[in-house]
Amino acid sequence: MADNVSELSKKAAESVLSLPKSSRIRVVSHYDADGIASAGIICRALYAKGYDFHATLMRNPFTKGFERLESEENEVIIFSDMGSGQIEMIERLGCKAIILDHHQYLKSKVKQDIIQINTNLCGIDGNYEACGATLSFAFAQALDKKNEGLAPLALAGAIGDKQHIGGIRGYNKEILEGALKQGYLQQTNGLKLYGDSLSDALYFSVDPYYTGLSGNKEGIEQILEKLHIDKKIKLEALDEQKKIRLNSFLLFTLIKRGCEKNILDTIIRKRYWSDEFSCELERFADLLDACGKNRYRSLGLSLCLGDTKAFKEAEKVEKEYKQKLLDALTALEKDGVQEMNALRYFYSNDSSLGGVIGGIAMNFILDGRKPLLSLVRKDEELHISCRGNQLLVQRGLDLGDAMKNIANELGGHGGGHKIAAGATIDIEKEKVFLQKVNGIVQQQIKGIS
Repeated sequence: MADNVSELSKKAAESVLSLPKSSRIRVVSHYDADGIASAGIICRALYAKGYDFHATLMRNPFTKGFERLESEENEVIIFSDMGSGQIEMIERLGCKAIILDHHQYLKSKVKQDIIQINTNLCGIDGNYEACGATLSFAFAQALDKKNEGLAPLALAGAIGDKQHIGGIRGYNKEILEGALKQGYLQQTNGLKLYGDSLSDALYFSVDPYYTGLSGNKEGIEQILEKLHIDKKIKLEALDEQKKIRLNSFLLFTLIKRGCEKNILDTIIRKRYWSDEFSCELERFADLLDACGKNRYRSLGLSLCLGDTKAFKEAEKVEKEYKQKLLDALTALEKDGVQEMNALRYFYSNDSSLGGVIGGIAMNFILDGRKPLLSLVRKDEELHISCRGNQLLVQRGLDLGDAMKNIANELGGHGGGHKIAAGATIDIEKEKVFLQKVNGIVQQQIKGIS
C-alpha cells in the first residue's frame, strides 16, 4: 500500500543523503509527460538539497542508452518511470540505483545496492492509481517535506499518463487532496480547449479529436457560423449561453462517433489550475508530451524546472507536434486500419507518435472493440506501440503481458501496462509477431472476433 511506498522512499532518500554533496547523481527518465514530470521532480528535489545532477530523458533505456551509462562513473542512478523492466541490465551497471516505476516488473528481489520502488509490488495498481511522477513525488518528500509544493508536477504526470480517465484514484488521489487542501492547486470545471482563438483551439484539438472539426478550418467556420459564435473569440470570452451551446455540440459530436462514457466524462470535468505554472494541469501535461515526443526533451524539462521563458517556445513546439498528429489522424480516418480477428494495426513513420495516434484513434475514431497496434519499420527493427481501453482491460486484456512474453520469445524486448504497451523486435519477425499477439489477445478477451 502507500505506506510501503513511503517506507521505501525513506530508504532511498537516506541512501542519497548519505552521499557527499560532490557526488555524481544521474537521473534517467522516460521522455513522455509522466517521465519528464518525474525527472523534473527529482532534479528539483536534489538541487534543493545541494546536489548536482545529470538528467537524461530516454525513449527507453535499452542498447545505446545503457551503453552510455556503463561508460560513465556514477555513484547512484535514479531511474524514474522506467527500470523495473530492465532490472537485469541495471544490475550490471555496477553502481547504486533507485528505481521509481509503475510498469510491469521482472522480479521482486534485486541486488543489495538497488532499491526498487514499484507500485505493483506495493499493492497499488500502476495502471490507474500511481505513476512515475507520483512515485518521484514520494521520494522527493522523503528527501525533504518542503517538497510538498511539487504535487502539481506529480499530478501533471498522472494526467499525462491518462490516469484521470474514470476519475483520479488511489495514491494519485491522496496527492490531489493534499495539493488542494494546501492551496497548490485550484479546482475548476470546464472544457479542454485552448488557443489564440476559438477557431484555433478547435483546429488543434487532438485529444479529444472532433471528426470534421479537428484539423479542418472550413468545417470549423461552418459549425461556428451555425452556432452563431465568432470564430475569433477566445473561449473564456464566451457568454454562458454560447458556452453551453458549444459544449453541447461538441459532446454530441463525440456521442455520434460512439465514444465510451468514461471518455465522454473527461471532456467537461473537474480541472486543476497551478499558479506556479500559470496553467491547467492537463494543458501542462500536453506541453510536456509535445516537447518529449517532438524531440525537444530538454525544453520539457526546463518547463518543469520553472523556466518561464520556455512556455512560449513550448507552445510553438506543441502546434508543430499537433499538426503532425492531425495529419496522421486524418490519414488514418481516410485509409482505415488492417484487421485481424482480435486486433487492428496500422503503419506509422514515427515511433514517438505511433502510440499517441493509436490512443487517440481508440478513443475517438474507431469503435474500440479491439486493441490497436502502431507498427514502425526502422533500421531492421519493428517498433510496436499498442493501445487498448478500460472496457477491454475489464474483459481480460493485458497488452503489457502480451508484449513482454511474445517479444522475449522472439528475441526482442517489450512490456508496459494492461492498457498500453510496446515492443521492439527484428523486422523479419513482423508476421509471426502479429499472429502470436492476435492469438494471445484472443485468449485474453473471451468472445472477441
